[in-house]
Amino acid sequence: MKATKRPTRPVPSKRAAVSKPVARREDAVLTEIVRNGVLAVTEEMKTNLMRTAYNMIIYEALDFTVGLFTAEGETVSIGLGLPMFIRGMSETVKAKLKHFGKDGLEPGDILVTNDAYLTGSHLNHFTFSMPIFHEGVLAGFACCMAHWADVGGTLDGITTDIYSEGIQIPIVKYQKAGVVNDDLVEIIRMNVRIPERAMGDLRAQVTAVKTGERRFLELLDRYGRAEVQQAIRTIMDQSEKAARGRTRTIPDGVYEAESYMDDDGVDIGRKIPIKVRVIVKGEEMTIDLSDVSKQVRGFFNSGPTTGYACAQVAYKCITSPTDYPINEGSFRSLNVVLAPGTIVSAVKPAAMRWWMTFPMTIVDTIFKALEPAIPERTIAGHHADLVVSMMHGISPKDGRFFIGGFGPSGGGWGAKMTEDGMSATVCLNDGDTHNSPIEQAEVKFPVLVERHALRPDSGGAGRYRGGLGVEKVIQARVPLTINVQIDRVHCAPWGLAGGEAGFGNEARIRLDGKNVADLPNAKVLTQRLKPGDAYSLLSGGGGGFGPPTDREPERVAYDVAQGYVSREVARDSYRVALDADGRVDIAATAILRRSIELQESAAD
Repeated sequence: MKATKRPTRPVPSKRAAVSKPVARREDAVLTEIVRNGVLAVTEEMKTNLMRTAYNMIIYEALDFTVGLFTAEGETVSIGLGLPMFIRGMSETVKAKLKHFGKDGLEPGDILVTNDAYLTGSHLNHFTFSMPIFHEGVLAGFACCMAHWADVGGTLDGITTDIYSEGIQIPIVKYQKAGVVNDDLVEIIRMNVRIPERAMGDLRAQVTAVKTGERRFLELLDRYGRAEVQQAIRTIMDQSEKAARGRTRTIPDGVYEAESYMDDDGVDIGRKIPIKVRVIVKGEEMTIDLSDVSKQVRGFFNSGPTTGYACAQVAYKCITSPTDYPINEGSFRSLNVVLAPGTIVSAVKPAAMRWWMTFPMTIVDTIFKALEPAIPERTIAGHHADLVVSMMHGISPKDGRFFIGGFGPSGGGWGAKMTEDGMSATVCLNDGDTHNSPIEQAEVKFPVLVERHALRPDSGGAGRYRGGLGVEKVIQARVPLTINVQIDRVHCAPWGLAGGEAGFGNEARIRLDGKNVADLPNAKVLTQRLKPGDAYSLLSGGGGGFGPPTDREPERVAYDVAQGYVSREVARDSYRVALDADGRVDIAATAILRRSIELQESAAD
């Protein structure tokens, strides 16, 4: 094996004895110092990754997550990133620890894998972890999971097994005691299309975990390992107490809901059923996902860590959404039931490339199930898709092959019991990620964005209106190939408590100046575009909350004036009449709303 010596933190065999106070069980001041300290560490890891990465999907879209973990692999602090990485990172650290054992790790090691069934996602997510040794003792791990734009494999169409999706790296040491495994680096380099970018992102992830190691050691040196670890345990206990307390406020019972996905891209039009069961008993919640669909032939599967993440994300939102740092304690009162071989617990060789789509609807459906019990803490359905496109071709600038994409586009979120849904906001899976700036995309790729605007009427009507989706029209300036894998076209974002559904997601194509009108879903695969051809990405709106006729007429008039709602929807859904100047016609509105009451009385 070729080996290149790289600098690493020196670890002397003996360190000068430092007198430290005996750790008290709970030191409130130190606990808050450590709480903010670990948050600061993960935020700096995020910043350094963004500043050194080579691909837009990392430094602009922020498709990554970093974290600190205990020596046992429990989550200490997560720097979002993607919420769905919460469980995947922790389980990956634990798997690496189990693989090598504590005795198989030493200072200067960096471990790596992109095993999709372990991380729960796809092969594009490389996960680097660095054991942190303090005075010769394993004290924790720094970890970084980030999206690589290319990992080999096919770029076109629907894949039906993992082997066609790219290079698979088992749990191995990228670096051993400060010495980089150059053989591994060369294997990766040979399996990607644009190696300089992949290697740049690799180095950026290494920078992130080394940042985590350095800063966490500074925290341990300053306050003492035992004291910091006790503070971390206290933080976890506090998070557990808060989660259990909020769970006790949910009425005991069994709550169920159903939804579905359009199809798996292989069996077109065949719905993929989603069924969830939530059991609340005292201060504990069980989320049972054993009845979601069996794994599918198309590439929309994800591993079991994503199944657990679906439950954890929903539970966190319901019980302790503003409790930071995100840590293991928040989930001690949550039980998750998974059956092997489902779309969120897939087994090899299930295809995983578009792993992120189905889990979002599962989380939405968990909220739907709990609406009768805690309507004030749930939310109507949202667009629940990245609404992205992938494209590739030859760049006219340098004659080289390029891989690019647009998204996540953002779309409408569901309304809540007390407020309208957000518009043009990235989907649940992507949390803190951003959309790609149009100006930057046009500079880097041979495309022209003709239109980028909100979709009027896309938010579901309700006492509180769903957020609006977005329309984006992209014109090809050179011959290129696109792939679009959008779902939730037919299963529109539902309303709650009498609210109406929002628009579903859509994709459209314009070839030779004519719109293609026979798309059965929004999965447009291996479509070749000529210069001047274009395609559109249209994200759905959010569902409404409460009966539309309960919305104040003046708010409806404001929505019409802003272009969010058309006059027709104002009249037909909200039963609000406007005069020629856009003001509420009070008398005509009263007649419209009275007619609805009479119709409902007659129906009863």
